[in-house]
Amino acid sequence: MTDRHDLAITLPWMREGTALLLNTADQLTDADLHTPSLLPGWTRAHVIGHVSRNAEALVRLATWAHTGIRTPMYADREQRAAEIESSATLPPHVLREQLKSTAADLEDALGALDTGTWQAEVKSALGRTIPAAEIPWMRIREVWLHAVDLASGTTFTALPDALTDILLDDVTATLSARPDCPAVRLGPTDRDRTWHIGPTEINSPATVEASAAELLGWMTGRAQREEPISLPKWL
Repeated sequence: MTDRHDLAITLPWMREGTALLLNTADQLTDADLHTPSLLPGWTRAHVIGHVSRNAEALVRLATWAHTGIRTPMYADREQRAAEIESSATLPPHVLREQLKSTAADLEDALGALDTGTWQAEVKSALGRTIPAAEIPWMRIREVWLHAVDLASGTTFTALPDALTDILLDDVTATLSARPDCPAVRLGPTDRDRTWHIGPTEINSPATVEASAAELLGWMTGRAQREEPISLPKWL
């Protein structure tokens, strides 16, 4: 299983996902930016603005690790939400430039970390204590999934197989911790393993079979399936 803190793997994935996101955004016209994304209630401009603000928040974590001075991702959830809404109203050229410049700033901030500071402890937006080495993994989820959310032809099939698998590990663990999560066995038709969500004491859980990419889209709320199964929200 891939270690989320293995920088030899996560940094290349982060960069590949960033390139994909930037390319996907470049394919959108200015008018496209104000049309719906795959996320309910968000336009594509919301998605792009959010990814830019996320880069800034992760720069704060990298700075915290580098300097030892506490710099949280956000002051609170209200600040985060307000920044996204404000970003969505920016002129298209500003949105595009910020998407690129904040990604570059994050790359520079991570480049300043060394063997010791990568292990420095910081806190996620949810208050979880993590090593700075988890920051690239946090960014990976943002750039790859939101490239799909821009609804411009990029799908979950663009993800490397190993990344799809570790995201399924991550998503199923999170969903299983929800009190309202049903018991479901996930049988990817293109893998030789299965995943499970929900209570483990259920002898005959519902079974859903599809490609790993399709299952990831369903698990993360980006795709619908015909099975009458109601999943809790992932994030």
